[in-house]
Formats: sequence, structure tokens, C-alpha cells
Amino acid sequence: MMSSCLSVCRVGISFVMMNIFYKSAVDSLPELSPQKYFSTLQPGKASLAYFCQADSPGTSVFLEELNEAVKPLQDYGISVAKVNCVKEETSRYCGKEKDLMKAYLFRGNILLREFPTDTLFDANAIVAHVLFALLFNEVKYITTLEDLQNIENALKGKANVVFSYVRAIGTPEHRAVMEAAFVYGNTHQFVLTTEIALLESIGTEDIEYAHLYFFHCKAVLDLTQQCRRTLMERPLTTLNIHRFIKTMEAPLLTEVAEDPQQVSTVHLQLGLPLVFIVSQQATYEADRGTAEWVAWRLLGKAGVLLLLRDSLEVDIPQHANVVFKREEGVPVEFLVLHDIDLIISRVENNMHIEEVREDEDNDMEGPDIDIQDDEVAETIYRDRKRQLPLELTVELTEETFNATVMASDSIVLFYAGWQAVSMAFLQSYIDVAIKLKGTPTMLLTRVNCADWSGVCTKQNVTQFPVVKMYKEGRNPVSYAGMLGTEDLLKFIQLNRISCPVNITSVQEAEEYLSGELYKDLISYSSVSVLGLFSPTMTSGQINMLQLFQPCCLPDTKKPEITVENLPIYLRLQKPLLILFSDGSIIPRYKKTILTLVKEKHLDSLTPCWLNLKNTPVGRGILQVYFDALPPLPLLLVVNLHSGGQVFAFPSDQDVTEQNLLLWLKKLEAGLESHITILPAQEWKPPFPAYDFLSMMEAAASRRSTREGPECVKETDVQESHEEQHEDKPAIRDEPTETLRIKHWNRSNWFKEAEKSFRHDNKEL
Repeated sequence: MMSSCLSVCRVGISFVMMNIFYKSAVDSLPELSPQKYFSTLQPGKASLAYFCQADSPGTSVFLEELNEAVKPLQDYGISVAKVNCVKEETSRYCGKEKDLMKAYLFRGNILLREFPTDTLFDANAIVAHVLFALLFNEVKYITTLEDLQNIENALKGKANVVFSYVRAIGTPEHRAVMEAAFVYGNTHQFVLTTEIALLESIGTEDIEYAHLYFFHCKAVLDLTQQCRRTLMERPLTTLNIHRFIKTMEAPLLTEVAEDPQQVSTVHLQLGLPLVFIVSQQATYEADRGTAEWVAWRLLGKAGVLLLLRDSLEVDIPQHANVVFKREEGVPVEFLVLHDIDLIISRVENNMHIEEVREDEDNDMEGPDIDIQDDEVAETIYRDRKRQLPLELTVELTEETFNATVMASDSIVLFYAGWQAVSMAFLQSYIDVAIKLKGTPTMLLTRVNCADWSGVCTKQNVTQFPVVKMYKEGRNPVSYAGMLGTEDLLKFIQLNRISCPVNITSVQEAEEYLSGELYKDLISYSSVSVLGLFSPTMTSGQINMLQLFQPCCLPDTKKPEITVENLPIYLRLQKPLLILFSDGSIIPRYKKTILTLVKEKHLDSLTPCWLNLKNTPVGRGILQVYFDALPPLPLLLVVNLHSGGQVFAFPSDQDVTEQNLLLWLKKLEAGLESHITILPAQEWKPPFPAYDFLSMMEAAASRRSTREGPECVKETDVQESHEEQHEDKPAIRDEPTETLRIKHWNRSNWFKEAEKSFRHDNKEL
């Protein structure tokens, strides 16, 4: 089980574990003809080959990542090559276009595995997949708790188990585990899973990140006894796993009778401290038991030794019972600690200091632009096994792109199959296609820029993912909304109609204001604007009226706060009167607040509410305000723009008009104490591209102050095909949002408008 034909490759490999942690100059990717490549294959040697047409323009991104993987794969004795096919070639690997979208792993001239290039999305994925295929016997992939228990029982008294959970195959953590398995696979049985339910079943509390456990099964002789488990608490990197396994292999407890300053073990070499439990002959048995208990608690974090005071030639302070050695060359510390937890805390605090130092060193190098936000990672790993119905959208290529977007109004998603955000948004895009299935709408298409980089370059696509709308006779319009299903669906649905809508009769105007006209779009809009124009008006006057948009908010009396609309309310520069609720708003609370709104007692505030079921981030907000999550519903005043104070309505009072008004007057008079003060520092994203709140604020601002109409303005048909589909700055770069206003006495307002309209006609 532990043997492999790769065993001979492992001799002397350990030094590789230390040498691959720095970036060296990457060897160039060899380019060979098919005949030359197959002639270089050697029996027993592994080789990864990518077959492609010599003049193929759509492989540049993948080849860059493959080039990055050349050096690390060579460190493991695996050659890498790009094989240039000629068009006349009809072999298995060069004949069909679909075969050119794969990489092939050989041992000698035997094909071991085919990899679709979209699974090899970066250098980490390439190395991880190749090693995973080669280490089939050393790394067991499991999906159930029963599988894990069977392996554990089979290895009791024989070998230890290294069990790891990674969120997906091909991640950096997966690569780190595979590299460790390459070195230690002969010694320990590696077990891998991507099933989060399996991780939960073994009692892990924090299941958000990758985990690695060491199961101490070799020392277990009783088959009914469970193997002791030790969790690696550091991130899953190759260096951390190497250091962790080395400490698992070291003796649990060592007895010494020499100067602690002169003692050195593998722990110090790996950057871990040493803890000496001072013992004497009279209390030896009890001290050894204590030392073993401490050793298990600190396994993987520090080395633990039993220091025999009676045999020492060096004097140790009589009161000291613990000696702490941080690192080589640093004087040891003599401590008096009468509680095991104090010893543990001493080590863990030292680890925290070291981690802070490492973080500071990393911060000096600047943030990593490749790091994606947590929600993107969560989406990708949560849905990693979900089969997307891609057939609901049309895949475009260099040959079909122009003909397709010219023949019909089209929505085009430009994405990269190797990029995390693209793959997360592709799921939202397909969800939109599912919702629109069977309804007349624009054609939904997609272009994988990793395969057709030429198309994306011509369409001025400089980042991923990007959605563009192509309509005949108009410039392409880029979608600039949130990367989610509902917002994209709104963009597509509202662009089905022309904007502005040309209304030619009183009946149509009434239907528009009542919601009967385009009633299927009501759910995608919040405010409507009707402009009345006289035939005597100039085009300039009409344009000025088209710019008019009232500053209206959804349900201005008491709106629900969401992530999307929060910037709109913050821009009002008023304190927020927020009702936090775990579900629908309680009717009597709503009635109380609306009554005060109508009586204008809340003009200086922005009354709103936040549904924690719809917006779970609200729980995190409350935890910032309170030490523990308070009972709901809860009414707060948050003064974000002046002082940052947060006030809570007394929990022992009922929310009535009288009580609420009295409380607000006390706030105004300074007679109420705040529960917390929010810090004044500005929390900025690591890069401008991640500043989503500013993007939403800018979008909302443009809706009320833009220098042109909100909607796409029809343009003359371009004279040439190239000009028509070249992406130029469009009039509108935000989705159309047909806004709908409900007036207190809309029927009377409309009658007055109708009289004015008829009066203008009479004058003509």
C-alpha cells in the first residue's frame, strides 16, 4: 500500500521541500513536434504534455500558467512540454479540436490521465492535479465517515494517517498536501477529502478553511480504541505541513540532564520553542505524568522535555519549575507556573507573536492582488460539484461571435475559465438563463477568454468577468452592476424595452402610472418618471426634462436596508433609526414609527429596518455594537456621520409612540448614554477594484446627476462592421432602472397634467 514506483524519486527529495519555497527563475517551456516528443519519453518517467496548434491564439493564458509549473514539476522528476501540432496531423492528440483543450500525463509511453485545461486554471492546480494522479496509491480520496473509519481501523498498530480536507481539488492547499505526500507517502498514509460534511462529523468547530490532522494509529494496539488526533493549527502550506509532520515524528517527551541553554532538538531547527518541565527524584513519577500531558497539549507547537534537576551540574533557581527556550542563541527563561494552562498560554502567546511578525513582514511586501474575497471562495467551493446547464447559453468562438451579435440582440459574458471570480459569476449567469428559460428575451451567450483571447481583445475586455449588451445600431453597453443573479436579471429585463418609452396617448400614460403598462417589469423597478412635453419644446428642453429624476427611495417612509441600497441612505448624512428584526417587521412597531414619520417627528433621522434573514451581515453589525447578540427586535440610533455614537432603545420599555418620542428627545438633549462609539478610521479595500460600496454610490449618484439620459441612447448604425462591434464609451454604463413613484394624490396630479397637456395642444 505504501510502495510506489515513485519511491526511487524520493531519495534526497527532502531538501526540495525547503528549496521550493522561494521563487527562482522559471525554466522555459520546451516546444516539440509530436514525433520528437514521443521519442523523448523514457520508461518509468512521468511527463505532462499540452498539444496545441502552432498558431492558436487562444492558449496564451494557459501556457503562461503551464510555464510557471515547469520548475516545480521538474523538482519532482516530471518533465513538461508543449507539443505543436500541424493542421495535417490526425493523431489522437492533435486530430480533433476538443482534444486540443486537454493536457495529457504519461508514464513512459503509457497515458495515465487526461486533464481538461479549465481544471488546470493556474500553476497550483497543474502541480496539484499531476501529483494527485501520480500518487494514487499514497493518497486515498474518501467521501464518507465510514471510509475514514475503515482506513483508521486497518492501520491501527501499523502506520499513522495524515488526513486533510481541502475545499476543492487544484487549490494551493491541495498542492501543499500533494507535495507533502510525495515526500512522506512511504511513511504515512495520506487521506484526502473535499466533503465538508465529513470534516463536520469529526468534530471540527471551524470548518471554513482547509484542515490537516495527524492520526496517531501506529501506537494503537487495541482495535476498539480510537486513534489520537492532532490538528495542525497553521495554514496549509508546504512548509507548515513539513514542519508539522516532522514534529509528529519526533519523540513525544525527552528526558535531559544537561544545561537547557545547550540543548537542541528538531523543534528548535523548525522554529518551535522548547518547554522544560523541571523534575526531581522525589516527584519524578508525578512530574513525568505532567510533562506527558503538556507534551500532548503542545504537540506540533513546541518540544517538551523533562529536565532532571538532581543530575544537573548547572544551577537552576530553586523556585523555577519550568524553563522556556524560545530559540537558539537566546537566553532561556526560568519560570514559576503552577497551572498547565499557564504553560500552554505561554507557548501559544509566543506563537501569536511570531505570526504577527510574519504578517508584518508580509505586509511590507504589499497585499496579494490574487487573493479573492471570502464570498467568492465560498461560492466556488460550495458549488464545486454542481453541474451547470451550459447549454442554456450559446458559446461563442472567434468564428461565430460577429455573426451572432449582428443577427440578434445579445448579452455576452466574457469570462476566464481559470479565474475564481469568473467561475463564481458564471453560476449566476446560468441561474439567470434558467429564470429566463421559455421567455422572449435577448440571446444569452458567453466567451471563454482563456480559449478565445483574440475575441476578447477586439471587444476591449481588459478584466474578467464582463457582461456586455449588443443591440443592432448601438454601441455595446457594459453591465456595471453587482455580480449577482438578481441584479443581472434586472439589467436584462429592463433592457427589453426602449428607454425612454414613447407614450402617445392619455390611456398609455394612465397604464404606465398604474403599472399596467409593462406590468411584468414592476418587480424589477422601484420608481417611475413621466415627462410631459409640448411639441413647441426644443430638443434641448426635452433633454433637460429627461435628466429629471426625483431623489426617491424604495418605500421612503420606512425602507428595508440591504447591502445594495445602504449607500443611498448613507448619502443623506442623517443618523439612522434602525429596527433590527429577525424576520418580517412587527406590525405595531411599523405603525408606531410610521405615525411619527407622518407627524414629522423623525425628519432629522432616516428611519429604516434591517431583516437579518435577508441580510445576515446584520448579525455581525450587532456583534460590533454589543458583546453578545442581543434579543430581537431591537431599535437603535446610529450616528455615523457625527461622532459615531450608537444608542439602543431601552429593552425594558415597549415601543410606543410616547416612549419612542420621549427617548429621542432625551437623545437630542444629551441625556442618554451611548452603548458604543464607532471608530473614526476609514476602512479602505486593498485595491480600487474591490471598492464595491463606492461603485454603488457612484451608480446611485449618476442616476440623479448624470449629464445624459439614464438609458441607452440610440446611435446611428456604424458604417463598418469593425466600428459597430468595437466597444466604445457608451452613454449609459449602469443597468436601466425604471423608477416608480406613488404620489399621495396621483389621480388629481394626473388630471392637472392632462389639462396642461390639452392646453398646449389648443395653443398649437
